[in-house]
Formats: sequence, structure tokens, C-alpha cells
Amino acid sequence: MSGVINGILRLALLPLRAPFLLLLLLVSIYLGVHWVVNAPVQGLLHSEQDPVHGLYWTVECLQAVLVVVVASVPDLLLSQLSALMAASRVITLIISLLLVTIGGLYLLHLSALADVVILATAVLLARLDLIRIRVVPAPLLTALALSGYVMIGVWIGRELQLGGLLGAVAIKGVS
Repeated sequence: MSGVINGILRLALLPLRAPFLLLLLLVSIYLGVHWVVNAPVQGLLHSEQDPVHGLYWTVECLQAVLVVVVASVPDLLLSQLSALMAASRVITLIISLLLVTIGGLYLLHLSALADVVILATAVLLARLDLIRIRVVPAPLLTALALSGYVMIGVWIGRELQLGGLLGAVAIKGVS
């Protein structure tokens, strides 16, 4: 029983031992607030049940999870990609064209690129901090845990913005 409590305590104190995990949480909270503010508005009857609103949040969350996975396991991902590209010139051409096209699309929408770069940087710093304190789980477990951590932060930021808590703090700060 004390081993379980000890494990829970070490997990709860992990953000204090690795402060970049707190930075990652703050970045993901900011992204949640930012996505609420920048969500597409269809008109006066805009609601969370609107299909465009649901698609926007789905795409943003999938993008965030993809960035976290790529930044969490770069060595595993790049070795698999290198092996795939070494198999055939056609596959190399297809992968190169795909990467250039996706990069070009992100450059057309620089705000999306900024979100991706900020999130990827925060994830890489959190990974380095975890390595510094010698907490190195399996790569897929790291990707899953950091993805969940980021999604919790995005949810907190979304709830803060939708609940009006940030607006109330700003109004009290001005008064």
C-alpha cells in the first residue's frame, strides 16, 4: 500500500522536479484559450453543437496530438521514416512531396505554424527535463502520457475561456 502512495506522490511531485512540465501545461492551457478565441463563428446561432465548431476542435486536437507524438519520439519516428525512404525512390519522392506540401500549407497560415512550433518546443523541453531527472519511460508511453497531459491543459484553457473566468479576472484587474 505504501508503494502505491509513494508512486502517486512521486508522480504528483514530477512537475516540481521537472519545471518544463509546468511550462508545457501553461502552453497547452494557452492553446485551449487561443482556440476558443479563434474558433470560427458561423453567425448568431453559433453553438458548440455546430458541425464546423466540432470539426475545428477535432482538427486542432489531432494536430496537437500529432505534434506531441512527433516531438516525443523523434528518434523512433525518424528511424522508421529513414528505413521506409531507403526502400524505394518512389516512396522517397512521395514522402518528400507530402512533407513539402504540408510545410507549404502551414507557411500559408503562419498562426497555425506558430502554434505548432510553440507546442513542439514545449514538448521537447519537457522531454529533456524528464531525461535530466532520469524519468525515461518507453517512447510510446511517453507520447501517450504527454498527449494526455497536453489535452488536459487544452481542456482547462477551454473551460477557463468558456466559463468566463479569464474575463472576470481581467475585469477585476482593471477596476
